[in-house]
This record gives sequence, structure tokens and C-alpha cells, in this order.
Amino acid sequence: MLPYATAAEAEAALGRAMTAAEAAWFRYSAGIPDYVLFWHNILFLFVVFTLAPLPVALLELRAPAAVEPYKLQPRVRLSRAEFVRCYRDVMRIFFLVIGPLQLVSYPTIKMVGIHTGLPLPSLGEMAVQLLVYFLVEDYLNYWIHRLLHGEWGYEKIHRVHHEFTAPIGFAAPYAHWAEVLILGIPSFVGPAIAPGHMITFWLWIVLRQMEAIETHSGFDFPFSLTKYIPFYGGADYHDYHHYVGRQSQSNFASVFTYCDYLYGTDKGYRFHKAYQAKMKALGQNDGDKADGNGYYEKMD
Repeated sequence: MLPYATAAEAEAALGRAMTAAEAAWFRYSAGIPDYVLFWHNILFLFVVFTLAPLPVALLELRAPAAVEPYKLQPRVRLSRAEFVRCYRDVMRIFFLVIGPLQLVSYPTIKMVGIHTGLPLPSLGEMAVQLLVYFLVEDYLNYWIHRLLHGEWGYEKIHRVHHEFTAPIGFAAPYAHWAEVLILGIPSFVGPAIAPGHMITFWLWIVLRQMEAIETHSGFDFPFSLTKYIPFYGGADYHDYHHYVGRQSQSNFASVFTYCDYLYGTDKGYRFHKAYQAKMKALGQNDGDKADGNGYYEKMD
């Protein structure tokens, strides 16, 4: 809650007139407690989990021929019932785990210094903080994900997420409740290292989930803006990890590719891409692929 009763008081404290964005923030948040502002994340996550995967899912279900050229595993077709089951199970974890976790996390958010006051951060400040959050989360997620592919971690926890060997956007948060908790930790480390404004934190949570949905979409669209992000993995990169499944020792990173490159866990994927390029050079088309799912080899 902002400590100003009027806009004039806020501008007096700033020593200048509020920007249009700051005035809008003042009007919205002046009378709302900080913990309620933080709890907006629950609504944002619900909307993202529900709506972000929907366009591609509808295209796959209603116009499969139109999107088949971009589908990474074209011979895998999920029914509408399977899409609904996935969403239902995600919502069950959302209401039983993710929502309650958000409700009890506010003291930690307040302790690390995420704030709701004025002035608002500049776009440059937000961009730098978001970059830090993505890099920190990506590095920590890489090692946790790699550990989850050990025998115990996979059998007891991570195998649930790999039920979708051909992932869909709705399956991005589809996981064992313990995995949701474990992989939620890296998402908070970046904001703890470089705490910023609540709006930046909101944006971070939304962008991270949107990224996860995109990489689990099962489609590699050539017009995706993420293709212009340096070292970004994307759907093709992560889809290979799901296809290989349990024995996968490749492509553990959640967002970028640098960890897999540095630690040598992208060799299977690079072999696959080289072999795929060789087959195409020899004149094989999609229908001639060895396994019919867009992959020539199941090797790491």
C-alpha cells in the first residue's frame, strides 16, 4: 500500500510530477495492501496456464493439416480428451500447490526487498533485472533438472512430467507436486539477488511461464520472435529432450543453451541435428524419416 493519501503527496515525495504510468499505478494500488498485490500472481498464472496454450491447441485439434508442417512430432496426435485431462491435472496442482504456495510466500518477497512504491523502474532497469532473473533461474534449473534425471529423481518425481513424450503447451506445468515446489525455488532466487518492483516481479512470472509454454508447444514456427534471442533453446531444443525421455542426458536447460554446451549435455541433440541435415541433403523428406516423429535417432 502506498504511503500517500493523495497524488499531490506522492508528487511532493517524488519531487516531480508523476509519469502517466506512475499516475495509473497510484490510482490502482494506493489503497491495496502489498500482500494482495503480490497475490495477483495467482490470477496471472491461472490466466497464462489457461489461455496461453489455447491458440496452438485449437489449431492442432481443429486444423491439424494447417500446422502439420511445423509440428515437431507430426505422427503423434493427442485427442481432445487428452488435452482436457492434461489441463485438469494442471489445475489440480495449481489449486492444491501453486496457489497456496503463492499465498504463503509473501513474507519472503517482502524480506528480500521487492517493493510496490514509487517511483516506477525504468524500462532499462526492468530489462536488466529480468535478464538476471532468467540467467539465474536457467543455471539453477539446469542442475536441478539434471539431478531429477537420476534414477531416484526420475522414478519418484520427474517421470510425471515426461508422460508427454510429445509435449503440448498445457503440459508445461504438468508435473509431480514435489517437482513444482523444487523447480519453483530458482524462480525466486533471481528476484532475491536483484530485488525490484512488484510490476517487474509480475512480468517475470508471466514471461517465464509463457516461455515454458512456448518450449513445450510441440511446434517450431519460423515466425516466432524467440528465434531472435541469442542462445535461446526453444521448442525444437526441448522437444528432443521429451522425445528421448527417461534415458535423456541431453538438453536439460530450461531457457538458454549455454549450460548444455558448457557441460557437454547437448551432444545427443547436436548429433541428431547433424544426422537430420545429412538425411535431408540425401533427399529424404518428412515421410521418409526413420521414426516418423521428426527424429532420426534416439541417442545422447
